[in-house]
Amino acid sequence: MNGAESLVRTLVAGGVEVCFTNPGTSEMHFVAALDRVAGMECVLFLFEGGATGAADGYARVADKPASTLLHLGPGLANGWANLHNARRARSMVVNIVGEHATYHRQYDAPLTSDIEALAATVSAWTRTGTRAAEVAADGAAAIQAARTAPGRIATLILPADTAWQPGSGIAPVPPSPERARVSDDAVAAAAAALASGEPALLHLGDRAVRGAGKRIAARIAAKTGAKLLAMQANARIDRGAGQVPVERLPYPIDQAIAVLAPYRRVVLAGATRPVGFFAYPGKPSVLTHPDCETVTLATPEEDQVEALERLAEAVGAPDDIDVVPPPRPELPGAGRLEDDAIGRVLGALMPEGAIVCDESLTTGRNFFAATHGAAPHSWLQLSGGAIGVGIPMATGAAVAARDRKVINLQADGSALYTAQALWTQARERLDVVTLIWSNRAYAILRGELANVGAHNPGPKALGMLSLDNPPVDWVSLARGYGVEARRVETLEAFTDVFAHALARRGPFLIEVAL
Repeated sequence: MNGAESLVRTLVAGGVEVCFTNPGTSEMHFVAALDRVAGMECVLFLFEGGATGAADGYARVADKPASTLLHLGPGLANGWANLHNARRARSMVVNIVGEHATYHRQYDAPLTSDIEALAATVSAWTRTGTRAAEVAADGAAAIQAARTAPGRIATLILPADTAWQPGSGIAPVPPSPERARVSDDAVAAAAAALASGEPALLHLGDRAVRGAGKRIAARIAAKTGAKLLAMQANARIDRGAGQVPVERLPYPIDQAIAVLAPYRRVVLAGATRPVGFFAYPGKPSVLTHPDCETVTLATPEEDQVEALERLAEAVGAPDDIDVVPPPRPELPGAGRLEDDAIGRVLGALMPEGAIVCDESLTTGRNFFAATHGAAPHSWLQLSGGAIGVGIPMATGAAVAARDRKVINLQADGSALYTAQALWTQARERLDVVTLIWSNRAYAILRGELANVGAHNPGPKALGMLSLDNPPVDWVSLARGYGVEARRVETLEAFTDVFAHALARRGPFLIEVAL
């Protein structure tokens, strides 16, 4: 057994069952080992950003790490943006990055780079293997690091000779530490903030926006009168019928400031302090009212569900509440193909157990309101702001839950970053419906021109935000990757084609002309 095989066997024994990859020469012994080891599913991508985005989506749905296999520093660099998103989503990922043989690095071959420095910018744990006999133990340590709460990226750099030389066999994975229990002082401070008589907000993120966390938070709100609000970007929210409906903080800074303006106490449960996505001239970085006190009940690293239970007891919250979500929307009739109508179609047709991967950006800002009463589903969002995660994230989510329908709500400009992942969906026959919001523009940036004070843009500025010269033919592009596709230009056509796509299995793309 060589080092590569001992590593693969350790990954499988440690519960890492999927490898998302675009390998190269240095990784060939790892690739060969995948044939000799049962239990590791291999999913090929045409671009490393697809592999890393899929690992993020897989971890969010499966609640366990996948691995990636990337080709030296440039391969890691190609996947870096979606590793940034995974880090912000607190996803569990084990990166295996090939490296030149230990004795070859001194010759500065063309692909030589400082992989450790690059990996460290997105990884909580980084190690370069030095001996084949220790590679399995290195892999076990990487799994432990990735599983450490709230979920982390671990990167193991694998020199080629440590992969082909004799290995040690399977290494046991040490247990990862449990989430820390919050202090009694934190619970008391949160209870005091909610009992202050001032308008209060429970700001939720991480595990506090899953089913159990939200329900406890709703019990607290019922007793104290506090408002519930999710973070603007969330790795995963459990939603739909039977779930507590919670809106999220708006992205546009003026709307976010207006939403937060009434509150003088904000209690954070798994959420981070509300701040602007960017700095804007004349506008604050911290979005809460200047007189607002922010209290942290539980950080993302801590046990938020247990902390909410103790807070509920401290404030005397009821043992349970009745959850009455809005009714499931009815399908709209004839009308314009615009955001509100699209949201109602989503809410009406979304099947039970669906996984929604949302990189809608401008088009999808109001979809939450129309889908509170939809069938039970999970909603995954772009968490780190680096666009190009939607199609890969949907691909990874579909690998994690092959029995669930995945719906990708996708801005067209962002989709072009990683459209190659459609090929992987076709290759793997994944059950993903991709909805491309085809406004043929970087629409979000048109609004940002005004937000940053760049008024009266001219033809050069507007030209850099346009995607219509020439327009992208998404139907032809999808079909070229092996995915069936249709373009719709009316609300009626969208409703019919979306219903058709949901009723069949396999990847399907709908270009929605806006």
